Amino acid sequence: MRRVREVIVVEGRYDKNALKQAVEATVVETGGFGVFKDGEKLALLRRLAEERGLILLTDSDGAGFVIRNFLKGAIPPDRLKQAYIPDIRGKERRKAAPGKEGKLGVEGMSPAVLLRALERAGATFEDGPAAGDRAPITKGDFYALGLTGGRDSAALRAALLKALELPERMTANALLEAVNLLYGREEFFPLAEGLTPAGTSPGQSSK
Repeated sequence: MRRVREVIVVEGRYDKNALKQAVEATVVETGGFGVFKDGEKLALLRRLAEERGLILLTDSDGAGFVIRNFLKGAIPPDRLKQAYIPDIRGKERRKAAPGKEGKLGVEGMSPAVLLRALERAGATFEDGPAAGDRAPITKGDFYALGLTGGRDSAALRAALLKALELPERMTANALLEAVNLLYGREEFFPLAEGLTPAGTSPGQSSK
């Protein structure tokens, strides 16, 4: 199975499952139209675009193009590639009826069709470990590092968010998702262990 360097953006989990049958890649879901009001997700996508580049792979119906056009306006164009699936009439097996436009979405495409769509988009295929193959950073790791569950946890997370250039209001769970997409354990731990709680100087605890 071929590996894709860029992060692939899809609408939902069924799309993600279909894509995982075609390539090895980091895949992020928009949650459909939810991305329009999800500042944390949008900030994460911008950071991933900067680090690795994004490939948009949405359904070929009107809703898919609304999401695609929104993200086209939010992500620098030089960090974004567009992958398109063909218009194929039908319905996905899990659905009782076809969608409004009667077209198959990403989840209804075969692995071969999805691979061709990525190839046409100019995806970067490479060898080596994909992000999804790395041992994940866990909630337990966050606790051990003092990022949750401690007196200084909020200040430490604020310092980490600043170091990673992520939004200061990002929740602990969103931060955990972000670091798993951006870093491996060997990169993340030295960075996190060297943090000083925001608002304090080295060796001084926040009150």
